[in-house]
Amino acid sequence: MSSTTTSLADQRQRQVDHDAAREKHHLERASNLTPIRSRDELKALAEEASERLADASTAEVLAWVAEEFGYRTAVACSMADAVLPDVVAKHLPWVDTLFLDTGYHFAETMGTRDAVESTMQLSIVDVTPKRTVEQQDAEFGKDLFARDPGLCCEMRKVEPLAETLEGYEAWITGVRREDSWLRANTPLVDWDEKNGMVKINPLAAWTFDELIEYATEHDVVINPLMNDGYPSIGCAPCTRRVEPGEDPRAGRWAGLDKTECGLHA
Repeated sequence: MSSTTTSLADQRQRQVDHDAAREKHHLERASNLTPIRSRDELKALAEEASERLADASTAEVLAWVAEEFGYRTAVACSMADAVLPDVVAKHLPWVDTLFLDTGYHFAETMGTRDAVESTMQLSIVDVTPKRTVEQQDAEFGKDLFARDPGLCCEMRKVEPLAETLEGYEAWITGVRREDSWLRANTPLVDWDEKNGMVKINPLAAWTFDELIEYATEHDVVINPLMNDGYPSIGCAPCTRRVEPGEDPRAGRWAGLDKTECGLHA
């Protein structure tokens, strides 16, 4: 048997073992989930932890999340990179990782999503809008994102995510303070009033360079667009390359009176 054939066989076996481990975890996890606590209980937890963990390390915050919420936790990942789910999975292996499949993503983003699912110790949950792109075009007119980007984001991101989050007590985001002035005061632990749950931002204090350094050191999957002038990646029609010296999010909704999709408003 040639070395190439052996390598392919090894790869297939690794994939089988990987998928089997995920399935085993899901079967075990289902019987250990505790009932979701009330809104008031969760809010009290968030407020207490926000103060106590204000200056905590990423590892300290995630250790608290694992102990307090376990698998009632979801990670939101845009697939610009997989640093966030990789960091979280060290405390909650096979954690649910929510991917907003808007129907407008770059091919590179979809490829990153597939690579993450097949190689990392996490569980991808595809969050999809109620309408396909074609159905939205038929009802609201073609290219709604160019005429009313707020409504497009609401239907394709905000509403589907809110519905999916109902099954969890806490969600973890990759929001970082240096992303923009609107995020400059992002706390590590917060209360998400809109979704009625705890919101954790464990990478809030990280810089872009620290993010890339971690990805390189730990061989974490990175969307190839990040090395092609896209430090912040959203839907393809609403994202452009960023020029040297520009704000990292300058390429999002460029030319439009919009800076956030509404997920973190």
